[in-house]
Amino acid sequence: MNVAIFGANGATGRLLTRHALSAGHTVTVLLRTPKDFPYLERLTLGGHVVHGNAFDPHDVARTIQGADVVFSALGAKSPLRNENVLPRAVPLIVRAMQQSASPKRIIALGSAGALPDALSKQPAWRCWIVESIVYPWLLKWPVYEQRVQYLSLLSSGLDWTMVMPPMLTNGRERGNIRVDGDALPPNASRISRADLARFMFQQIDDPRWHRKGVYVGY
Repeated sequence: MNVAIFGANGATGRLLTRHALSAGHTVTVLLRTPKDFPYLERLTLGGHVVHGNAFDPHDVARTIQGADVVFSALGAKSPLRNENVLPRAVPLIVRAMQQSASPKRIIALGSAGALPDALSKQPAWRCWIVESIVYPWLLKWPVYEQRVQYLSLLSSGLDWTMVMPPMLTNGRERGNIRVDGDALPPNASRISRADLARFMFQQIDDPRWHRKGVYVGY
């Protein structure tokens, strides 16, 4: 299978790349700084590197060319300023996929803040803190970006899945994650990038969350 990955040099993107290579897929990644990528040597043997950025329509189109499935692990680096990553990049990826004969399957890294009902299964005190303090002040721009991404995928006509975790950690893979299609599981406040990446990778062959957003957490 041919797999295209955007955001491959981020913490989650590197894990997705490792999964795809270990599974024997042909992997294409879009990188701004290829020399910093830990899987560069392996990609020269069984993949492709597009040197460019996700804000360039030509680079995006080259990355998805011939792919069977697309992963996006893009996201802003700082929660405190408007980097406008997803509103610029995701529509370009969607448009390129719409205009291409293939692929039509995209699995995107989202956030539990992307939808207004995300906290409907949480204790009232947590909802108040997150909705009154965290989202409007600490995570204002990331939440905005994730909502734009969700709407772009929802209206795309593509076969999409948006995986929406709470806070991400660099902990080990535990495997005992909870999954919910309606809201963040009760008291779920974190998940490791290792478990997140494995779940995202499994969505290549899992039809349960096609054209849907899905929440994951411990």
